Amino acid sequence: MEDVRKAVREKYGKIAQTRGNCCGPVSSCCGSGQSAETLSIEQGYSREELRSIPEDANMGLGCGNPTALASLKEGEVVLDLGSGGGLDCFLAARKVGPTGKVIGVDMTPDMVSLARENAARGNYPNVEFRLGEIENLPVANNSVDVLISNCVINLSPYKKRVFEEAYRVLRPGGRFMVSDIVLLKILPEPAKEMMDALVGCVAGASLKEDYMGAIKSAGFTDIDIVNETPFKMASDDPDPTTKTLMENLGLSAEEAEDIARSIVSIKVKGRKAP
Repeated sequence: MEDVRKAVREKYGKIAQTRGNCCGPVSSCCGSGQSAETLSIEQGYSREELRSIPEDANMGLGCGNPTALASLKEGEVVLDLGSGGGLDCFLAARKVGPTGKVIGVDMTPDMVSLARENAARGNYPNVEFRLGEIENLPVANNSVDVLISNCVINLSPYKKRVFEEAYRVLRPGGRFMVSDIVLLKILPEPAKEMMDALVGCVAGASLKEDYMGAIKSAGFTDIDIVNETPFKMASDDPDPTTKTLMENLGLSAEEAEDIARSIVSIKVKGRKAP
């Protein structure tokens, strides 16, 4: 498990250093033909949102737009798990206003440094970034109104612990909205062992029922999958997921398509009881 954590930290550190994007197939990871803006628009962000924030904040790493679904209000305290370059934090900051606060947590020092640079460049006094692991959040108990996360929890080898920490830091009545990748069935062992695929948001994903079970066991209520769609990796190819699986794992088209159909992007919300 620590090897997994190390691989993720090293890969995302390189992304921060190069200002690249890396949520795609192994063959094009950090080298997709699509821009970060194009990728993010496909995931639900508007062009206006993306152009309202520092350019380096958007790296095309997400699988949804949690801030669009979180119904943020003026004065709320928002926590972003795996904040990267700060994209969702900066969008959230506009919604909670000067009386609100946004905290981003990331375990990669280079990402935290980049996000802090972006915050200074864009003049976001109500945003701060903290170095830490999402399994052990550097955040006080019962101090957050809303928790968001974008295609990050699936990278953690301790997902149950992540949701327990989310429950701890949320205030009674607080809520969460996360976008993530889950599986409808178990991936074959070769796929699990592809560390690059893990960092590319696929092989680290857990079964949908296990993911939802971790949320429920943490104590959350009013849990609901707001949206569920097939996950398409970043590429100009019309079916990049299938192609990548065929090339990297030596699968037939039928086998690759079967695996590809089992990878889905979900948007999940829930609440901590008052």
